[in-house]
Amino acid sequence: MNVLKLIVAGVAMVVAGSALAQNGAAPVPQNVLQLSAQGSVEVQQDLLQMTLVATRDGADAAVVQSQLKGALDAALQEAKKQAQAGQMDVRTGNFNLSPRYTREGKINGWQGRAELVLEGRDFPRITQAAGRITTLNVEHVGFDLSREQRQRSASEAQKLAIDSFRQKAQELARGFGFADYTLREVSVSDSQDSIGRPRMMAAAQAKSFAADAPVPVEAGKTTVVVTVSGSVQLR
Repeated sequence: MNVLKLIVAGVAMVVAGSALAQNGAAPVPQNVLQLSAQGSVEVQQDLLQMTLVATRDGADAAVVQSQLKGALDAALQEAKKQAQAGQMDVRTGNFNLSPRYTREGKINGWQGRAELVLEGRDFPRITQAAGRITTLNVEHVGFDLSREQRQRSASEAQKLAIDSFRQKAQELARGFGFADYTLREVSVSDSQDSIGRPRMMAAAQAKSFAADAPVPVEAGKTTVVVTVSGSVQLR
């Protein structure tokens, strides 16, 4: 269940005199209140991303490249068996080949790396697919929010922030002896902060799993924060 929070901060009021600025400049705004408010929603991360890698090293660049291509092709063939849009998307990552040098600056070999990325909302499907791939090793496990979850959370947090902004503006207007206020300008921004530490797994640990065993993962939580800030004219 989502945990909803309200945070109100950064309140300032500008009260200017009735005198005009020098040299015929426009009047300085009077009775303008500046404030900001935040709304936050804590949610479970529902998007899993696993990066699998293969590394090769050898004296011949063509041989190293061919080995990497073979490992990646085999991994892709296995992963695509369980691919499903949104639930488990499959894509290749970086594929690079670079020379290895001696202390004298001469090339004495080649080293390469290929990546495959599995991403989606179906955690069991993704971990099982990763466990069945034998030509690549799991190097990184990461968690995030899906687009749908992010949009829902941002909408909730935005509503909380706007309600808080309006309530605080009304309270402060009355506190300063005014009946009401009008909105002058406003800006809205959002951010995301992770809570806790999602479980990560190094490639060396992943090697110990059987070919068809699911790789264990555990998602954490994140907080979507929306900040509304601006100024209001007291009336």
